Amino acid sequence: MIRLATRADAQAIAAIYRPIVAATAISFETLPPDPAEIERRLAAILEIAPWLVYQSRDGIAGYAYGSRHRERAAYQWAVDASVYVAEASRRRGIGRALYQALFPLLRLQGFYAAYAGITLPNDGSVGLHEALGFRPVGIYRDVGYKLGTWHDVGWWQLSLRERTLEPRPPRSLREAQRDPAWPASLSVEPAG
Repeated sequence: MIRLATRADAQAIAAIYRPIVAATAISFETLPPDPAEIERRLAAILEIAPWLVYQSRDGIAGYAYGSRHRERAAYQWAVDASVYVAEASRRRGIGRALYQALFPLLRLQGFYAAYAGITLPNDGSVGLHEALGFRPVGIYRDVGYKLGTWHDVGWWQLSLRERTLEPRPPRSLREAQRDPAWPASLSVEPAG
């Protein structure tokens, strides 16, 4: 089941993210956030965009969210998209299912584009994003130093809707949740 994350999910989300921060360059954070910090981030993101979790019989298997792309007003129609899946649940279609639920919700809100930054190399993440329609837009060379080496970050873009002149500001998450199309977007099942 895919649903909006709640504060009660903070511990499980932190457990999924912890090894990614501690042992990989996938995230440029160097200290894994504790559940209290995840709760703080969750509250901040849910003011702007959805944070979804994939609830399996065994608990939270993954999560995805949209977040503000940049702070300045002209960026308000763009979001960054992130997805993380617990190591034991990877390659089962959970990341794809989370994104397939997230993108329609972002469209309902009125966002026009989603961006994904991927530490390179990461064939699995690149493959997932490109399979879902993301297109590469550029690479920041040697932009981050972690685990004893410099890392590139590639950026991918997904168009969520046709651009219009004079776009309306994106709807709040609360407002979008009142849209009749909201529940149907959360009924995506993993393909794997």
